[in-house]
Amino acid sequence: MAFLNLLDLLSIVLGTVGIVYQAVCVVTSFVAKPVVFPTVPFDKRFAVLISARNEEAVIGGLIDSIQSQTYPYELVDIWLVADNCTDNTAQLARSKGCHVVERNNKDLIGKGYALTYLLDHIISSGDGKVYDAFFVFDADNRLDKHYIEEMNKAFQSGFKILTSYRNSVNFSDNWVSSGSALWFIRESRFLNSSRMAFGSSCHVGGTGFMFSREVMERNNGWKFHLLTEDMEFTIDSILHGDRIGYCGTAMLYDEQPVTFQQSWRQRLRWSKGFLQVFRYYGPFLIRRAIQERDFSAVDLTILVCPLTVLAGVRFLFGVLFAAFGFVNWSSQINALVNGIVLGIAGLLAMMGLAALTVVTERNKIGASNKELFAYCLAFPIFMLSYVPISFQAIFSNPGWKPIEHRGK
Repeated sequence: MAFLNLLDLLSIVLGTVGIVYQAVCVVTSFVAKPVVFPTVPFDKRFAVLISARNEEAVIGGLIDSIQSQTYPYELVDIWLVADNCTDNTAQLARSKGCHVVERNNKDLIGKGYALTYLLDHIISSGDGKVYDAFFVFDADNRLDKHYIEEMNKAFQSGFKILTSYRNSVNFSDNWVSSGSALWFIRESRFLNSSRMAFGSSCHVGGTGFMFSREVMERNNGWKFHLLTEDMEFTIDSILHGDRIGYCGTAMLYDEQPVTFQQSWRQRLRWSKGFLQVFRYYGPFLIRRAIQERDFSAVDLTILVCPLTVLAGVRFLFGVLFAAFGFVNWSSQINALVNGIVLGIAGLLAMMGLAALTVVTERNKIGASNKELFAYCLAFPIFMLSYVPISFQAIFSNPGWKPIEHRGK
């Protein structure tokens, strides 16, 4: 019984801390003064890194948005790795003036391996020291025309690693695409802006980020190959003492999955990747949080802690203990009912958070008011699907499978 009580206490503490932290971030985002970076000269040279696998339908739009920046294009080079492509991605990128490196490796699959291959090529060619910093984008992204200009301001303010505001090109397609989009907009508007106010580190979210040449040289290129290589990069950077900044005035538009099957597959990979990250980096994060009193490490520990898995373990042991007569069934039924009640409360809170995100960021979201109302109602359902996804991630090995992009 004491063991079950310990699991209950641990679940309640972790869940409460996570909810309270989110609430504090929301309040802080409204009362704290937004960080404004000063105007700086256009004198830094940047490399844009793109990993693309059969992205002929969308890659042209990203390249065009980079070439249309207010930042001088002669100071920006686009490097694309055509990763196991069977279409015309490489040819199209070359026709638009990009540096293209073709990679064919059926064994080491994933964006992390592709970025390693691309940066190894850049370093070996002697071009690694030409650039002050490196951007990473996905092929389906679009950039606001001021994106690089704004990131340059933040970069020259002293940040060696930066992330940006992640919006969506297809928010209004359906409840699946809006669910993903709301999640990322919420993180940008409430969490990352608050982290800047706290003086803690933000998180790199897969795309729309940059890192300095110093960071690239320290890592000898790109060394992150777990299923969530972005979170691995984030944790490694924090363990090295870096503070990852957020530039809210740099707007990136991402294309979200539109079918539930695609979204499930993508989030299954993320969930498995978080388990990998917690396994490999969890002890180091916890040690840093305790020894260094590093709030960024505490923040990341809360984020990657497999709370859903812990709840599942608690339920399984409750059934086993009741079946063997160690505890009575009524106590476990009561615990299950309490868990369901808390889950429903959490879903209602998710709906409220979605509504608050929509109201706050209304001028940045391309959807009608009627659509937004429906998507806020559907958001808790989208989030609830993470429960079976998290359990499947324990036993499955989803690997890296590309998401088909249509372009908008």
